[in-house]
Amino acid sequence: MRKYLIVGLGNVGDKYSHTRHNIGFDVVDEMAKTAGFPFQPSNFGEVCQFKYKGRPVTLLKPDTFMNLSGNAIDYWMKKENIPVDNIFVITDDLNLDYGTIRIRGKGSDGGHNGLKHIQAKLNTTKYPRLRFGIGDAFEQGRQVDYVLGQWTDEQKETLQERISWSAQAAFKFIFAGLNNAMNEFNGK
Repeated sequence: MRKYLIVGLGNVGDKYSHTRHNIGFDVVDEMAKTAGFPFQPSNFGEVCQFKYKGRPVTLLKPDTFMNLSGNAIDYWMKKENIPVDNIFVITDDLNLDYGTIRIRGKGSDGGHNGLKHIQAKLNTTKYPRLRFGIGDAFEQGRQVDYVLGQWTDEQKETLQERISWSAQAAFKFIFAGLNNAMNEFNGK
């Protein structure tokens, strides 16, 4: 039976809750809500486990903070015996317009420290991921404030819809595979 590990990247703590950088947490929270199963504290973060159309799924919100996300992913891949092709990492991306999603089976870290650490731990750049566009509307030298900041009122109007769309993309990956998820959801 093929198992899946869906990882939402983010930082733990109230001050980071629902910020741009925590969009990965928000998407896996939506998946857990849709599946009807709660997250539970566990090793290296909170996990939610269930079956989706007969496939065992582990949702993970690492508690390692963004820059050490690879530790949690490595642990759960080994614990659940999940191959790298069956992980799906969900993260924010400054290089995409707000709300745009891009699914890929491989790629660079794009300057994202969470992805950089994952690649170092897995020793590969070939793992499926969904990048959620947060835009780049910040002044020079204000990138950290922007990434760790709250969504604008205008963005909040469509945020839940975009989170739900991203969760659907992750479910599509689980059931129909990477190529089908890319064809249906990329750029939309």
